Amino acid sequence: MGDLKVILIGLIVLFAIVDDSEAAISVKAFRRITRINKHGPHLGLVVPNSFEMSPLLQSSLFVEDERFPQLDFEGRRFRIGRLGKEKVIVVMTGLSMRFGDGPNDELALESSGDYTRKIGYLNVSDYTTMMKVENGVSFNSSNYLNSVWYQPEEIFPVEGTPEVRQHAFWVPVDSHYFALSKKLEGMSLEGCVNATTCLPRRPKVVQVESGCSANVFVDNASYRQFLRSKFGVTPIDMETAAVALVCLQQGTPFIALRSLSDLAGGGSAQSNEANIYGPLAAQNAVDAVVHFVQLLSH
Repeated sequence: MGDLKVILIGLIVLFAIVDDSEAAISVKAFRRITRINKHGPHLGLVVPNSFEMSPLLQSSLFVEDERFPQLDFEGRRFRIGRLGKEKVIVVMTGLSMRFGDGPNDELALESSGDYTRKIGYLNVSDYTTMMKVENGVSFNSSNYLNSVWYQPEEIFPVEGTPEVRQHAFWVPVDSHYFALSKKLEGMSLEGCVNATTCLPRRPKVVQVESGCSANVFVDNASYRQFLRSKFGVTPIDMETAAVALVCLQQGTPFIALRSLSDLAGGGSAQSNEANIYGPLAAQNAVDAVVHFVQLLSH
């Protein structure tokens, strides 16, 4: 839950529109994209950070394409190569709520530069109105912050009517990919960061029916319980929605393989587990996706 490590799989075709007067990308980059597309289709692997990218690129099964191993596009670096028998394009994306976390408490993953306390924070309890007393019992009245409303996203499918929006709240994964991912459930995962730091129980691959995704780092047990009871979701992450919505708009099949780094506020009361188990989660995610790609090749 919380900051889940992600590798998203979808058949990605790179494309660009170039205007001679004000080109969105350079002519050189556009020519390379065109050449790469001619050798496709490629399997798109999307990872969120560099420390999750490294285990994949260091895998003995990953071999870079000698003709165009890398492509820089508007500050985003694509790695082109093979993972086993499959042609792949790997791209790294960009990148709390916890009772007690305040201006003097270091946030989870802050030391690595992912989060900061410099901008400020919101403490909801600061907006509680005066204490009321009824029948000799005192209690806090309603909070001034009212409600948070959840909304579907707006998309413009390539097969839809131009400039006519559609709405999406749930985005289904590809049925074939989902059925195939069931075969991952028996694979062995690493349970220890080092000789002295291990998970309390052995990690395992579990196929889930639904999850939620937003650009919020969830580190609050009460909010985690609310999401579970309200929407019936199991994993909570920060990246899947972006790729899911693009794949939905482009009519591209996708599946998300997530590796838990923490329990979204449901674990240790002292600190978030992502600082400890992040690298372990990243390696397990890579192991799972490599196994999945091998299944695709059969």
